[in-house]
Amino acid sequence: MASGLAALLDDVAAIAKIAAASVDDVAGAAGKAGSKAVGVVVDDAAVTPGYAMGFTPDRELPIVWKIALGSLRNKFVFLLPGALALSAFAPWLVTPLLMVGGSYLTFEASEKILEVFLPHEAGDTDDALALSSTELEAQKVAGAIRTDLILSAEIMFIALADVAARPLAIQAAALAVVGLALTIGVYGVVGLLVKMDDIGLHMAGGRTRLGRLLGRGLVRAMPAALSGLASIGTAAMLWVGGGILVHGLEHYGLSPIPSWVDGLSRWAGQVPGVGAFTGWLAFAAGSAVVGLAVGAVIVGGLHLVQKLRGGQAH
Repeated sequence: MASGLAALLDDVAAIAKIAAASVDDVAGAAGKAGSKAVGVVVDDAAVTPGYAMGFTPDRELPIVWKIALGSLRNKFVFLLPGALALSAFAPWLVTPLLMVGGSYLTFEASEKILEVFLPHEAGDTDDALALSSTELEAQKVAGAIRTDLILSAEIMFIALADVAARPLAIQAAALAVVGLALTIGVYGVVGLLVKMDDIGLHMAGGRTRLGRLLGRGLVRAMPAALSGLASIGTAAMLWVGGGILVHGLEHYGLSPIPSWVDGLSRWAGQVPGVGAFTGWLAFAAGSAVVGLAVGAVIVGGLHLVQKLRGGQAH
């Protein structure tokens, strides 16, 4: 009996060691994979606050919460199973799908830039004014979740590429950890950003003079900060989308554009002391130029199709 109990305890200890090793594998894989997706996470955090702007304060956090839930649904219902299926059965599809997503990001950013320089058509303005606050909120949330789908896909596929050699169970667990941790991090930051003006108002009514000064300064600064963040988000969509396209072209051996962007990055990276930063900045700028060119072509093509359809209708 004693020997049987000892054998059972040995088995339990062995299982515990295997489980601990698996946890370590998942944690290590998730940490390594997540660190490579940090650039896209920054872009996600910069893009999202713009979707919660323009609403009453009581709706800001509910909107962020809806987008966060949509992001979790994107990752766990669509992207995680899809990524694992692609890894197992069609790894060659990952790059084309990423390039389609990158093209969508460049289109979104180019359309935002076009809206700054060209007046809106009257019909578009009337349609926007006709929407109720509930309909406008639903439209904004849907747009944010669509954009999140592309950014989340990029995050998940970057993570997948780093754990592709691991067993399928480790891949699944690592992607789940990365998806959950980054969603909590991104939308926690976004929620804080959209409520900073309310925090400032609370501080402005405080008891200490310094607190009141800081609160008033925060309230005055937040509109410009959020507007600047929206601009950063637009630029981020250009350089992330363009970067996806550059890497995709390089993957398929279409070297002129990737060689140009890489050469620019290497040249800028020779600056003493800050070469890593200037090299990254040059790569981001070159990718953004590629993204703007592709996005402008897509926007121009879609507007041409709309005009042709409008002419045929008349």
